[in-house]
Amino acid sequence: MLEVELSRLKLKNPLILASGILGSYSSSLNEIANDAGAVVTKSVCLEGREGYRNPTVINWKYGLINAVGLPSPKALEFAEELKKFSFASPLIVSVYAKRSEEMEKLAEIFEFTNAFEVNLSCPHVKGAGIEIGRDPELSKELVRALKDSTEKPVFAKISAIHDYLKLSKELEKAGVDAITITNTIPGMKIDIISKKPILSNLYGGVSGHAIKPIALKCVFDLYTELEVPIIGCGGITSFEDVLEFVMAGATAVEIGSAVFYSKKIFYSLKESLIAFLRANNVRIAELIGSAHQ
Repeated sequence: MLEVELSRLKLKNPLILASGILGSYSSSLNEIANDAGAVVTKSVCLEGREGYRNPTVINWKYGLINAVGLPSPKALEFAEELKKFSFASPLIVSVYAKRSEEMEKLAEIFEFTNAFEVNLSCPHVKGAGIEIGRDPELSKELVRALKDSTEKPVFAKISAIHDYLKLSKELEKAGVDAITITNTIPGMKIDIISKKPILSNLYGGVSGHAIKPIALKCVFDLYTELEVPIIGCGGITSFEDVLEFVMAGATAVEIGSAVFYSKKIFYSLKESLIAFLRANNVRIAELIGSAHQ
């Protein structure tokens, strides 16, 4: 009833843990894996990264604003930790790099994963993420290098503030197996007492329910333009949100900020979706893109 096929990955449900939510330890990912359709790791590069100093996360009334700065251990160290993952659901390793040779090495290090997601959309790290996504040719080069180095599916996570129709079509030409949209959207908050930005990095990425309508439109726009599947991401907190993204054209969705409020969110969404589907005598795969009819 909830099963979907995502670029050769058979998922027991369309609910995927978004990148960067539960840190660097397999034990945290294992807590989610039983109920999630798949889990995405935090983003990792070859040499690792320290990230920004605190404060890095703001909880505000419509979601979160974060500028953690893509902290991660070195790829080889992270790979050893991820080998403790239960594989109760497929593992998707999120990677980023500035050169194709780095992608080739990352593919070798994480050869045990079920799929890769290329981070082309982190909004607050100079020279990575969203800056690379603004360069379609470099983005294609990195995706193609990873595709040439692995037989596993390769997804690309892009941003709503990219020229996302153009970028996704170019990535499709490079052989990408699915497009994830959107990462967080750049934003900030100022403390009115100190008269200074709260985040140490001044600005960060806005996530949570505030960006849901933006992400939903991106999925709707891409559905009629692409042959590859779409993974919707942004502000999903209820089963109704999941259904909207699926009806807009998403084969699967990623859940991020909602996990901060409840680690049971995957179980809750799964059970609510089953109840809805049973009441309507339909499988979720039959609803993909139905808002376009």
